[in-house]
Amino acid sequence: MKSETSAKTAAGSFAVPRASVLSLALSLALASLSVHAATNDTWVATKTKAFLPQVQAKQKSAAVDASVQTSAEAAVQMAQGEPVHVTLSLNLRNEAKLDKFLRELRTPGSRVHNKFLTPAQFKAEYAPTEKDVVTVVAHLRKAGFVNIKVAPNRQLVTADGTAATVQAGFHTALKRFEQDGRKVFANTDAAQVPAALGHIVGSVLGLQNVALAHTNHVMLPAAKANASLFAKARTNATPIATSHSPAEFPGIYNAGSTPTAANTTVAVISEGDLTQTIADLNTFTANNNFATVNTNVVQTGPDGSDYSDTSGMVEWNLDSQTITGTSGGAVQQLIFYASPDMQFSSITASYNQAVSDNLAKVINVSLGGCESDTNSDGTQAADDNVFKQAVAQGQTFSVSTGDAGAYNCQTSSISGQPGVPTNKAAYDVSEPAASPYVIAVGGTTLYTTSGSYSSETVWNEGLRAIGQYDAAGDVDNTKRIWATGGGYSKFEAAPSYQSGVTATGATTRGLPDIAFDAASASGANLVINGSTTNQNGNLYTVGGTSLAAPIFTGVWARMQSANNNGLGFPAASFYKYFPQSANASLLHDVTSGTNGYSSSYGYKAGKGWDAVTGFGSLNISNLNSFIANTSDFAR
Repeated sequence: MKSETSAKTAAGSFAVPRASVLSLALSLALASLSVHAATNDTWVATKTKAFLPQVQAKQKSAAVDASVQTSAEAAVQMAQGEPVHVTLSLNLRNEAKLDKFLRELRTPGSRVHNKFLTPAQFKAEYAPTEKDVVTVVAHLRKAGFVNIKVAPNRQLVTADGTAATVQAGFHTALKRFEQDGRKVFANTDAAQVPAALGHIVGSVLGLQNVALAHTNHVMLPAAKANASLFAKARTNATPIATSHSPAEFPGIYNAGSTPTAANTTVAVISEGDLTQTIADLNTFTANNNFATVNTNVVQTGPDGSDYSDTSGMVEWNLDSQTITGTSGGAVQQLIFYASPDMQFSSITASYNQAVSDNLAKVINVSLGGCESDTNSDGTQAADDNVFKQAVAQGQTFSVSTGDAGAYNCQTSSISGQPGVPTNKAAYDVSEPAASPYVIAVGGTTLYTTSGSYSSETVWNEGLRAIGQYDAAGDVDNTKRIWATGGGYSKFEAAPSYQSGVTATGATTRGLPDIAFDAASASGANLVINGSTTNQNGNLYTVGGTSLAAPIFTGVWARMQSANNNGLGFPAASFYKYFPQSANASLLHDVTSGTNGYSSSYGYKAGKGWDAVTGFGSLNISNLNSFIANTSDFAR
């Protein structure tokens, strides 16, 4: 029975009545004139750094003529009454104790082994206190912010203000300029708070909209679509990279008698209008003789947000149809946590809602951003806090590693798309895949023989022109790489579970953990706008690590259903058991390929774990049997 609703969870007990845009701008601008006009209070920096200077430096380094002023250098002050929506990420309490709990949660014999917390228990022990929240709310009110709301788990506090109240509340100005054809803004200085709030406020999100989250999918180029159709018809014994219905992935990755995910709730972090996505999911299930999926849409933005954007429809179709197909055609419920836009702060709010609700055991994230951008604006720290709660509650985030190869932070100056290897030997990774509290899923090219698994290599389609990049028809002829993300974080310390497994001497988080099919040639054939083919009769075939992540989401949901939803975050078990030669049958090790500009660049696949495909893909049935016979696997 399908239950499609739009829901908005109440965001806590603190709220200021909503005002009109005009009255908001006027009242906040006036209020800011008297706030902190003359104060000797000590202020301290948060984890939100000055973003505008970084953009200016990046634009200048990419400029053809260094003497010409860049758009970021020409940035102008935002009007004092211009509206701004901010999100404060509050620090966790007793974090050292929490880290110890997370270690003991996966340690057999400990008193808390496999004893997941409820959201109420987490809040009581590790969330900011009510007193801390009251102090933060008082500061925001004093600065002139309104519509102040606190998330159920007290990790996030949101508020509406203006450029003037941002200056009053966080000691930074906001400046406007144009980038990639968009009008954007960024903070000129690091966000600060009074010293009394220094131990409470971690980050101030929403002070820039230059860097955004982006989806990680790629459509099979039209010129190759017919070739894919032809290859699909071949039945001889030659291994081929050809497209597949999402319903075929369980057979390819050997699900065998593994139960479906019928007893497990799954979530998708999404954005905008999900109406067509759900309609297409219904068509997909009908075409494959699956039961209609019980869906729910939870809107996670502030009151009055606009959810009309449909630009991400192909992505959410890929996620939902792949999860449903890989899960065996059944999940208990599929929840779409829908953000109104792709700003980092908005996506963080969606993560937080999924964790606060604690309904989904597996949460799919087929998007990300340049790690240095999310670190600079405070998003990375905020996300890690949310993901820590997820691990404590026994939830698993499945996150794609990106489609820009080793170049997630090297972007086109025209469209802003990643994967433009200006410096072929400079590597970076995507966030939130870099978090040690998620499962990072990389991409492969999948080869099958008569529909059965044959082998996999690193997914790398090389360079091609970006082409049309927006709904207005704008074209970018810059060449970018299409390949799996992977490498080493610049900011996340190596988790203890990776000790002795990743590269010798590595001190930071290596990713991915595992990998699945991601190549456009071997991608998923989807229902889009009610049809499986476009106007030329070609299949809608979509790849990218946005395919790989939902394959794992579907697989892990099946493992959860097979174990009464009693499994926890599996990373430590992956790194404990997958390197053992006796367990080789659990995996398809991927040993050839690189995610760089050419074979001389990027990270290379090899035997065992590598920073391109992790441990490789999973043999579903063998893993299911292994978990059943291994008492401490993810338990």
